Amino acid sequence: MQAIGYFSATARRNGQKRSIGEQNRAFLDFCQRSGYEVIATFADPEEASTAGFDQLLDFLGRPDKAFTVVVIDALSALGPDLGVAALRLLELENAGAAVLLSANGADAFKALVDTWAERGEGTPISERVRSAMRRKAVRGEVLGRPPYGYRVGPRRKLELVPEEAVVVRYIFRLYLQENLGIRKIAGRLNEENIPTRRGGRWSMVTVRDILRNRAYLGHYSRFGTTVTGTHPALVSPEDFRRVQDRLQSRHAPARQRTVTPFLLSGLVFCARCGNKMIGVSRRQTWLTRSGDTRSATYRYYQCESRTNQSACGYNTRRAADLEACVREKLASDDHPGPRVRVAGNVDSYALELMSQLDRIESRIKRNRRQVEELVADAAHGHISIERMKALGVELAEEHRQLTAELSAARERIHAHESEAERRRHLELQRERLLREWDALPFDDLQAALRDVVDRIEVDGDDVRVYRRV
Repeated sequence: MQAIGYFSATARRNGQKRSIGEQNRAFLDFCQRSGYEVIATFADPEEASTAGFDQLLDFLGRPDKAFTVVVIDALSALGPDLGVAALRLLELENAGAAVLLSANGADAFKALVDTWAERGEGTPISERVRSAMRRKAVRGEVLGRPPYGYRVGPRRKLELVPEEAVVVRYIFRLYLQENLGIRKIAGRLNEENIPTRRGGRWSMVTVRDILRNRAYLGHYSRFGTTVTGTHPALVSPEDFRRVQDRLQSRHAPARQRTVTPFLLSGLVFCARCGNKMIGVSRRQTWLTRSGDTRSATYRYYQCESRTNQSACGYNTRRAADLEACVREKLASDDHPGPRVRVAGNVDSYALELMSQLDRIESRIKRNRRQVEELVADAAHGHISIERMKALGVELAEEHRQLTAELSAARERIHAHESEAERRRHLELQRERLLREWDALPFDDLQAALRDVVDRIEVDGDDVRVYRRV
């Protein structure tokens, strides 16, 4: 059996700080006592450092790695608090390594859950709030924004909004009795000038969410708790079931397809209405004169206003053609044509970078709360430790991706510290794009494009590329 030691400046036992040397000696004693073969050690000698832990994860990711345990001095070696320790334990679990404590060989996950359970009043605020919200949900009290068609009554129960309830029933009738699809229902509502709750236009997403919402059966569901008969129903169980069956039958094949992302997603805008253009794939099958069956897949960018709200004309461009056009315009920068423009708003670019950083940090905080809630559920006996691991591995993977995004965002902000440095960075990115376009992995190519291109406006064959400067 092989063992890896991980030592950290954050490690403490019984409130006393443990040196890297003390942790190493305890690790070697443990291996000798338990019959483990020492194959590697990693350390973070400074509290703010994670380089050693990152190297440990890279080592565990090697294809030739045999079954390995990671040995730590204490849970505190994984971070300054139990939340960080939980995330790192899940990351090690995701890498396929069991984690043990050098003092007694105890399973680190069990030690984590036991320690969390002993905290008592130290339970995170997020978990206490969640427990209180669960109790309210059991009583059928509304949490958050009420569904369209209802408002929150004086006893925190849903009650009807008559003018909205009529629209909900109308949507179900159009879908079931008139056999209209979701997009056509959104178009009908917009044509009849029926506003949404916020006074806006109806979209496919809004209509679909109403058709799927079980609240219209008179049931209230939150936090895994469903209370029936808490408010007036707007649709019968039979009609609701028929709607779900039809939705399922229409969308089941789509879920089986492999979705190929679009390179220019988020960058392309409709020059006619100003809304985004989204990537759309269509598969067509036909019979030739000889009786053979042929098929082809067509990929293009289309104005989402037309797709989602029926509010724009048929503005579309083949994906391959548009991507080639953008590449050509970026390459012709030395002799820009009349349609190559420059965004040139330094302040807006800096604000966009800071906003992106804030969004990533918010997602990391939310991810951390979800991990803490999982551990708290295990500590309180709501789920098993194995179930906590199974659910938490995905959160750990998300955390690693978010951390990488955060690092990349900070690098971009650093590159923007001076206008000259930022211009040089963008020019290097543009040159790299043109030089390595066909060789770059998709994600790297897309990230480089988003660094260089501010937006792309399309009006049929007319394409305008706005670069960042």
